[in-house]
Amino acid sequence: MAAPTLAQPVSSPLLAAARPRQWIKNGLVFAAPLAAGVLVEPASFVALLAFVLASAATYFINDAADVEADRRHPVKCRRPVASGVISVRTAWFWGLGLLVAALAVAPLAGFALFGCVAAYLALTFAYSWRLKRIAVVDILAVAGGFLLRTVGGAVAAGVPMSSWFLLTALLGSLFLVTGKRLSELRRDRDARAVLAGYSLPWLQQTLTMTLTGTVIAYACWAFEFSGDASLPLLGLSLVPFLAGLMRYSLLVARGDGEAPENLLVSDRFLLISGFAWGSMATAALYFG
Repeated sequence: MAAPTLAQPVSSPLLAAARPRQWIKNGLVFAAPLAAGVLVEPASFVALLAFVLASAATYFINDAADVEADRRHPVKCRRPVASGVISVRTAWFWGLGLLVAALAVAPLAGFALFGCVAAYLALTFAYSWRLKRIAVVDILAVAGGFLLRTVGGAVAAGVPMSSWFLLTALLGSLFLVTGKRLSELRRDRDARAVLAGYSLPWLQQTLTMTLTGTVIAYACWAFEFSGDASLPLLGLSLVPFLAGLMRYSLLVARGDGEAPENLLVSDRFLLISGFAWGSMATAALYFG
């Protein structure tokens, strides 16, 4: 990244370092409340803010801790800290400040949310320190971060989560992370140290397993409502849900799964199937 000019806002490098494109992942805090039929719950927005602050904190701290390694990386060297646009000291200041802010905000929606945010921070730092170098464990750790966001949203809103719903969230997260590793391995085995511990056949097998498991878990969750004649549309939502997963799997097979947060909002097929699924599920849960 080029050095800021007078015309460039001072906050621009700081915002870039906070990775706003990654914040879409924190939208998982709304999954459980929406699935429970709670359309608007103020505590869910507290959970969203807490996880946005927590995730931004980890980006600043990780960039400060890994600055030397990032400067040797062909892509990461352009990050604000690695390129020198933001000093290491400033990155530590913002990272620790955002961490404290996240832990201060979380109790506003209950100490169960505080526990989820604290666990997310601990898991993220453990991942950066050691877990990201251990094959299989790295995938489980990243998926665990997604799951903690989902659970955090549920406990903040005070809504129950069925076992099938949790399993859908877990397996769906594993599916996305496995697809990312598969795409990375196909592009450049040296992109991550952990990729040396993987093989294409194993990742393809795991991708198939998690895809199948996600579909079955979602179907079981949707058909839990089969006794309610007003909710047949929820069962039918399995069709666009499956279509979206199949399309994503195809894109991963083509080598396009390295950035799920970009792919999910850029592919027309995924957007259409996602809209159809969301519309059907919403109609069933709120207007059935």
